[in-house]
Amino acid sequence: MSNRNTAQRDRDRARIRATKAACHICGEAIDYSLAWPDPMCFVVDHKQAIVNGGVDRIENKAASHNRCNSLKRAKAYAPIVRRSNSLA
Repeated sequence: MSNRNTAQRDRDRARIRATKAACHICGEAIDYSLAWPDPMCFVVDHKQAIVNGGVDRIENKAASHNRCNSLKRAKAYAPIVRRSNSLA
């Protein structure tokens, strides 16, 4: 496993924030004005957790709510059903 690059992490976070995407876990809109540690604030989630072989690259990152990301942890998906009924 390689060390995480904080400068790259910050660039990725900014790119993802700029899209104003919905939470990739639950499918609901994210209020990007909320600040950490609000449960509904924007955080970046590794779609495949680093501890499970995921890579620390933009292709493996997506916008999520802090709460959804916390529930998901290192699992492949959270115990939340997206409105689209799809976790893909």
